[in-house]
Amino acid sequence: MRIRDISKYKADNLYDVCIIGSGPAGLTLCAELIHSGLKICVLESGDKRPNPQINTLREVINIGEIKIKISSRERILGGTSTTWTGLSAPLDEIDMEQRDYLSYPSHWPIKLSDLKPYYERASDYGFPDLNKFKSVELIKIRQTGDFILESSILTEKNFIAADPPWNFGKQLYSIFDNKNIDLYLDATVINLSSKKESDNITRISTANVTNSFGSKTNIKAKIFVLATGGLESVRLLLLSKETNPQGLGNETDQVGRYLMNHPKGNFGRLNFKKPVKSLPYLFGYLNQGWSGYTGLRLNEDFQKQQKILNSYLRFEPIFPWTDNQGVWNMIMIVKRLKSLLQWWKHQQTQLVELRDWNETGDDQEDSTGKKLDFNWLKAIQTIIKELPAVGSYIRYRLFPQKPVKIKTVRLRNFMEMEPRPENRLSLSDQLDRNGLALPSVNLNTSDLDHRSLIELHRVFKEEMSLKQIGKVETTLTETKPWPINTEASHHLGGTRMGKDPNTSVVDNNLKIHTVSNLYICSGSVFPTSGCANPTYTICALAIKLADHLKKNYSPLKS
Repeated sequence: MRIRDISKYKADNLYDVCIIGSGPAGLTLCAELIHSGLKICVLESGDKRPNPQINTLREVINIGEIKIKISSRERILGGTSTTWTGLSAPLDEIDMEQRDYLSYPSHWPIKLSDLKPYYERASDYGFPDLNKFKSVELIKIRQTGDFILESSILTEKNFIAADPPWNFGKQLYSIFDNKNIDLYLDATVINLSSKKESDNITRISTANVTNSFGSKTNIKAKIFVLATGGLESVRLLLLSKETNPQGLGNETDQVGRYLMNHPKGNFGRLNFKKPVKSLPYLFGYLNQGWSGYTGLRLNEDFQKQQKILNSYLRFEPIFPWTDNQGVWNMIMIVKRLKSLLQWWKHQQTQLVELRDWNETGDDQEDSTGKKLDFNWLKAIQTIIKELPAVGSYIRYRLFPQKPVKIKTVRLRNFMEMEPRPENRLSLSDQLDRNGLALPSVNLNTSDLDHRSLIELHRVFKEEMSLKQIGKVETTLTETKPWPINTEASHHLGGTRMGKDPNTSVVDNNLKIHTVSNLYICSGSVFPTSGCANPTYTICALAIKLADHLKKNYSPLKS
C-alpha cells in the first residue's frame, strides 16, 4: 500500500497527474487511470477515519437564504461517500438543453446522449446501469401496490441506490497497491502555484500542501485535477493568485458565480380517499440488493410551455409511529449494527416495503447541519419510554404480511434552482486554521424557482382530485418566507462548463479555459442543476475525463 507522508516528499519527484480529493470523483478518475502507465498521486485533506481537527476546515460563512450544512462535505478518504445514501438518477434531457426562459439562459455544451456511455461505465462504481431505470424488476415494483398513478402531465423520476451504498474509500482502496499510484493523507492543498505560458494562458507548477502538524511541501505534476467537491474547487481557484489577483481562471469574473443546490423540505400533504396498504414504488423499497423510490415531476413539454424548472416531489408516508423518537433511536441502533442489518437484508427474498423514512434517510442534524451525537444509553432509555410505538414499528417491520393502513403522506420537495450570477462563493475576511480565507456563500432562491414548485403543487393537486386518489393540502403560494430552503448537500455551479470563456470556466473536457494543465471534476462544472442527485453524473464525467487524459497524455497511448 503506497500511502505517503507529505513531509517525506522529494522535490525532484514529478507526477504525471495530481488528483486533489479522494471522494467519488477523484477515486473514480484514479481507478480509470490505473492501467494508463501514468504516475499518479492523490492528495486527501483527511485521513482514513474522521479527524475533528481536520474537519474544522469544512466551515463556511453563510450569508444567503440557503445555508450550507457542516455535514454536507467530508474531509476523509472516500469523501461524502462515507456518509451518503447512494441514491442516483441520471440527468433529464431538459436539464442539458438551452432554456431561454431562464434569467440567464444556460445549457450544457454536451448532450445527454454524450454522457450515456459514461453512465453505463459508472456501474463499475456501485451505480445502477441505465437499464435498471426501466428494468422488468422496476416495472413489477410499479405494478405492486394499491394503485398505479397514470398522468399525462406528471411523469416519474426514479432514484435507485446500491444497498449498502458504495464507500469509495473502502471499495477502491486496493488501487493504491499499484506501483504507479501514491496516496497522501492529511494533505491539505492551500493553493496552486502558477506561471504564465503566454499572455492568455497559465500553467500550474505545484500544489502547495500542508498537514495537521504544520509540515509543508510543494508537489509537482504535469497535470492537476481538482476533485475536491463543488465548494472547495471554487475556493482553491480563488486562493491561487500568483498570476491573477482575482484567482486562477477568473479573468472574466466567472469563478464562484452561478452556484446552485437542490433546496429540499417537507411541505404539503396528500390525504388518501381510501387508506393505502401498499405502494412501494412511490413510498420506497428494498429489492435484490437495490433500494429506491419514485418521485413525480412535470413532463418536459409542459415545463417548456409554462417556462418553469425541473423540480420534483416524493411521498413520505405517515405511519402511526412516524416522528417518534423511540422509533428513530431504534432505527439508528440497527444502522450501527451493520453486520446484523446486512444479514437481515440478505434474508429478504421478496420486495421489502419502507416502514419509516429514517430507514433510508440521513442521521438527524441540528439547525446548523451538524449531525447529532448518538448516545446509546439515552437511545435505550427513549426506546423503553416509547415502547408501544417501537413495538408497533418492529411488528410491522418484521412481519410485512400484516398491512398497515396509511391515510396521509407528506410531500417531500426537491427544487431545481436556476443558475444566476449573484448566487456565488467568494472569499470572506475570516480565516481557517491554516490562515486561509473561509468561503462565503450567498445562495438564494428566485421567483422562477418558487413558481416552478408552486406549479407542480397545483398540477399535482388537480391530478389527485381528478383521479379520485385523494385531497392535497398545500398553501405554498401564500407561505412567507419561502419554506423550501434546506440545502441537499448538492453543491453545483461555480466553475461551469461551456464553450465561451466569457461565460464559463471549463471547456467540454473539464479543462480551465485559461490554464493549460488544470482540470476540474466536481459538481461545480454543472451549467444547470436539474433535480437529480449529482454524484452519478459527476462520476460519469470523471470517466469521460479519464478517457481524455489517457488519449492525450498517457505514455501507453497508441
